[in-house]
Amino acid sequence: MYKDLILVINPRAIFTRIAVYQHYNILFLKDVQHPDDEIGRYSHYLEQIDYRRDKILAELNSNGIEMDRVMAVVGRGGLLKPVKSGIYEMNNKIVTDLKSVEYGEDVVDLGGLLAYEIGKVFPEMRSFIVDPVTVDEYHELARFTGHPLFERKSAFHPLNQKAMAKRHAKAVMREYEEMNLIVVHLGSGISVGAHCKGLVIDANQVLDGDAAFSPERCGTLPVGDLVRYCYRSGKTETEVLDMIMHKGGLYAYLGTYSALEVDARVNHGDKKAALVFEAMAYQVSKEIGAMFAVLNSQVDGIIITGGIANSRWFVNKIIERVGKMAPIHIYPGVVELDSMAQITLSAMRGDEPILVYE
Repeated sequence: MYKDLILVINPRAIFTRIAVYQHYNILFLKDVQHPDDEIGRYSHYLEQIDYRRDKILAELNSNGIEMDRVMAVVGRGGLLKPVKSGIYEMNNKIVTDLKSVEYGEDVVDLGGLLAYEIGKVFPEMRSFIVDPVTVDEYHELARFTGHPLFERKSAFHPLNQKAMAKRHAKAVMREYEEMNLIVVHLGSGISVGAHCKGLVIDANQVLDGDAAFSPERCGTLPVGDLVRYCYRSGKTETEVLDMIMHKGGLYAYLGTYSALEVDARVNHGDKKAALVFEAMAYQVSKEIGAMFAVLNSQVDGIIITGGIANSRWFVNKIIERVGKMAPIHIYPGVVELDSMAQITLSAMRGDEPILVYE
């Protein structure tokens, strides 16, 4: 049978987004839901691999997707060692490193693992990941922290940031590799990257690190206060990390992970919601200012993307503070699925080099 389909997988906390592409056209898109009574049986993301794989395959089967036509399956890249930007064919080393959680644990780790497992079910199907969250193109100065025991590590949203930056460059008829751009990804985590001639030379560490708080993450916390809290609260390392990574930000202040719900509350006159939401925009603006300095004040444009970019109120609060730095371009939403599919298709055609993770 002629193989002309690509299966794309993007795992999120309570659902797995899957899409099937025929060349550059999307044929099928579905969020496979994981209800609390099912997902609650598992203590860690890695325990969910078989459960999510079987749910994905059942969904594809029930919608008449002919798996014999699928030439490749690609998952969102997870927490690996620092790597070059690009597409990687799944291998035992990637699987081992993801399962070891040596570089951290997050739901995105399941992207490559699910692609690998589905590839095992269909041996003629190749499996890949694209632009893992640990893509590292940092300038050497960006790695310093202030103490030799610690080094700043690259962990942001390279997949969507680079895809949006390249889409913008094409829209203005320029090459991404000749532009300086600041790209702001506004999602459950918020990352701001300094794109210098095709390389992201600095960005905030979005996973558990620094900069603006987000719908679920705390962002930068006062170091001394955090250290004292760790010693005095009686909480375990796991509990503190869970607070920082999953129970901070909008959730901690307002009891919701939904920025669009907060936006609605603001527009209905909720003063506390407005103050917290503006504080988040304030912190994002500060990070844009930092990346403006990283790029020596030579910036061709500021790109604002991600789901929260749909909030005109929030975006305007950012524009008020940074609008004079460079032209601002708003691209709401994400193009992660499209980007993974297109890069995989190019790789299968021999137009994109397939990298080896070692």
